[in-house]
Amino acid sequence: MNTLNLPTQNGTTAPHTLTGTPLGAAPMPAPRTRTAYAAAHVVADARGHNAPGEPAALDWDRTLAFRHHLWDQGLGVADAMDTAQRGMGLDWVATAELVRRSGKEASARSAPLACGVNTDQLTRTAPGTDGILDAYREQLRVVTEAGATPVIMASRALAAAAEGPADYRRVYGALLSETERPVVLHWLGTAFDPALDGYWGHADPADAVEPVAELITEHADAVEGIKVSLLDTAHEVRLRRLLPAGVRLYTGDDFHYPELIEGDEQGHSDALLGIFAAIAPAASRALAALDEGDTARFREILEPTVPLSRHLFAAPTYYYKTGITFLAWLNGHQDGFHMVTGLHSGRSLPHLAEVMRLADRAGLLDDPDRATARMRFLLEVSGVPQ
Repeated sequence: MNTLNLPTQNGTTAPHTLTGTPLGAAPMPAPRTRTAYAAAHVVADARGHNAPGEPAALDWDRTLAFRHHLWDQGLGVADAMDTAQRGMGLDWVATAELVRRSGKEASARSAPLACGVNTDQLTRTAPGTDGILDAYREQLRVVTEAGATPVIMASRALAAAAEGPADYRRVYGALLSETERPVVLHWLGTAFDPALDGYWGHADPADAVEPVAELITEHADAVEGIKVSLLDTAHEVRLRRLLPAGVRLYTGDDFHYPELIEGDEQGHSDALLGIFAAIAPAASRALAALDEGDTARFREILEPTVPLSRHLFAAPTYYYKTGITFLAWLNGHQDGFHMVTGLHSGRSLPHLAEVMRLADRAGLLDDPDRATARMRFLLEVSGVPQ
């Protein structure tokens, strides 16, 4: 019997027996009625010097194999984004190599790939908007040459340098005027990155919704969509209804994704989600049900994943990558629970124990025996008797 003595949130331990029925991870076709990307994490090389402040050392075989796992589930891969520890350990040298390698793998199987474009290679503390624009251009070239759809990520440097909305319009307007292919914009809220406070030149995100919609409308031919990660359904739906025809709203709301993807009589959101990397089998099967018009089955599959997602993305939200990696380890997608810049220490053992409980209830532990054995080892080496 797969029973463990798991830590609880109140500082005690309690027995837990795995009872969930695994959904399985047999290959699935791509959804027809929604466009869906899973934002993938990176697998650290446990033999590398992945300590704080050290350059990222990746296990390339495992990192790329995980992307094939997501493609096998019928999902697109969103790479080199915040789930891959952009701004939290994945330096530009490793990022550029990741983009090139993922691009090669995607091309070989004609699979959908989107990759983040940022300004995190900058070393000057005050580069100015011209320097920021050049940094964006450099990364945009790398992503375009790799054959991926560029995702223009929110820039910490721009948030620090911009004096108001006009600076954002200048930088984004220049990029959208120059891009060789339609891009996805990315609006990341402060829950994910506090350094992005006041992005688009407005202290309140509600005040930025219409200016962002106007920017997209002005450059509609250059914008494939916008990913919104504000964890606020009202802001997302309002922006979605202001977008010009043909421009997608990709939800990045890891708290409310089922209702936003299902949508209403006025439209729906597509998906570009970090949680989809952790729940890929559930996501693909739920979207297949939605393709058939079976909204009840869609909800039945996806709603049990919401408590897991809300726990993974609980404050401080930017440490959600730790839980995503932990689940990948439990499910055999990597050999060790280790992360770039030592980020595996970003969540407590009680937090991870609750991740396991919730994943079990949602049927997201592919092999309960393996998951139990791995968790037992982690508990014992951490001093929790079994």
